[in-house]
Amino acid sequence: MPTFDDETISKASPRAVWKVLYDPLRFPDWWSGIESAVAGDANGGNADVTLYPTGYPDFPLPQLVETRAEDRRVVVSCTVSDLVFDWRLDVHGPGTRIGVHVEIPEREHARLATQQEVISASLRRLAELAEVEL
Repeated sequence: MPTFDDETISKASPRAVWKVLYDPLRFPDWWSGIESAVAGDANGGNADVTLYPTGYPDFPLPQLVETRAEDRRVVVSCTVSDLVFDWRLDVHGPGTRIGVHVEIPEREHARLATQQEVISASLRRLAELAEVEL
């Protein structure tokens, strides 16, 4: 199974980053390539949120979202492609280290490079947004 990790540092506190990260309806604010988010599953399933990629309003991507406030983690699992994004926050001086571990199923391995680019850009946008909202 292809995997990768990425991280960045934000000047914002872990609490400030958490406030942006834990709310799946805010994913479009910082997650590159996501245009909109709707609570629940657009197809009537058990997803916590449905994301719509930029430019594809008719392509719902239901996601399961598990928040773990005690260890500052948010795990997002796509029910369509089985990609898993495990976002983690750690104190780093006065700011926050934002990390993510991504798992891509073997059948989706061709998406590895694209996902690395998307996640890299998303990390930076998340860090910047949290700093603005201090």
